[in-house]
Formats: sequence, structure tokens, C-alpha cells
Amino acid sequence: MIDITHGILPQHVLQGALVLADALPYMPAGVHLAIVDPGVGGSRRPLALRGADGRLYVGPDNGLLLVAADRLGGVVEAVEIAAPAYMLDPVSATFHGRDVFAPAAAHLAVGVPLERLGPGLDPKGLVRVDLPEARIEDGRIHATVVVVDRFGNLRLNVTAADLREVAIEHGIAVEVEVDGRQYAAVVARTFADVGLGKLILYEDSSRSMSLAVNRGSAARHLAVVTGQSVALVAPAESE
Repeated sequence: MIDITHGILPQHVLQGALVLADALPYMPAGVHLAIVDPGVGGSRRPLALRGADGRLYVGPDNGLLLVAADRLGGVVEAVEIAAPAYMLDPVSATFHGRDVFAPAAAHLAVGVPLERLGPGLDPKGLVRVDLPEARIEDGRIHATVVVVDRFGNLRLNVTAADLREVAIEHGIAVEVEVDGRQYAAVVARTFADVGLGKLILYEDSSRSMSLAVNRGSAARHLAVVTGQSVALVAPAESE
């Protein structure tokens, strides 16, 4: 059993979906249990899925599982976990991680067929998270902070290819705009490429562009939270 993380922000389904998608290519194929479940006890369905590569996924029908599953070939079979034989009794209204999802994952891990857990579902009807896309306009990249990690680093929905499109290159200074405020950042490879307390724009381990402060917190420095808009301004425009 491999514990990937318990560090997802409360109720942050998108962060959980991205972390799962980033981690699974490095994980052995098996049963992948993921729970970020603000809709627990409501109308959202508990799911068990089979991926095209044979992986099994267990978690809520809120988009948490599908970013990872889609990147690894998609979902070929889906069921709603509903069979009482594979849940705890009684089932709490607010703790399905313990009473529904964990038992289902354990039964799958010891060989219980997926279809025994409940009725089949059309994979096309499963809920998906909204993955915001960056917008490039007039030398600016209009981005969204999609993850704030525990160090205060800010993962953006921006790639290195987006930077090249507006002539933002390694080693140059860029302007970061947040709610009308401007900050100077350096496009760097590592945190140590700038002085203590300085803001950098770098490609993180997920191949996304992120903002960080060397030995500090970009979230505090820029006063931003997950979901907030950020603009990266190309050098020509900042002059």
C-alpha cells in the first residue's frame, strides 16, 4: 500500500485531480483510492472505474479521478458503488471514505470483480472538473492559479510553450500582475538562481509554470489563493 499524500487542501477537488494525475504515471498499476469529497452524503455518486490500462479507481463522481484516468487512456468500465455487501454497516452520512470507498478498494484489491460493486454507468456521463485554460493576448498570458502547495508555491495553468509564444525566456525579468498590483519576477531554473526573498517563475516537476519565492511563500508575497487570476507580462510590454 502506497500513501501518495494527505496534503490536498480541504474541498479542493481540482488540486486533488492534478496531484493524482501527476503521481500515477510513477505508481504501479493497481487499485487507486482518492478522496476529496465536499459533496459527501449528497447526490454525487460513489464510483469504481476500470482504466484502459487495467488500473482501478475508487472515489467520488466529482471529477477527482478522471484527469488521471483520461491521461492514461480513459475509462473503459464504470460502476456506482451500491452493493451493501462491500460497504461497512452502518454507512455514515459524512464519512464515505471509511464506510464506502475504502471497503470497495479493499475488496477490489483482493480480487472482487468490479461489476459486483454496483450497477454499471456510462463513462461519458461521469462528472469532470473544469480545467481552466490560459489566454494569450497582446503579449500577456492571462493565467489561473490552479494549486497552492504547502510551501506557498503557485502552480499556474501555463506551459513553457506559452512563455515562448510571448517571448518570455529563461533569465529575463517578467512582470506579474495580480488585481492591479505589479511584481517583478525572474524566469529561472531553480530557487537558488535568485537571491533570498526574490520571486521566480520556473517550470515545476509537473511541467507547469509556477511562481515561487526563494526561501519564502509566493502565496503570501502576492496575496493570492487558488483560483485567482494572474497575468504574466512579456518584457517588451513592461518597459
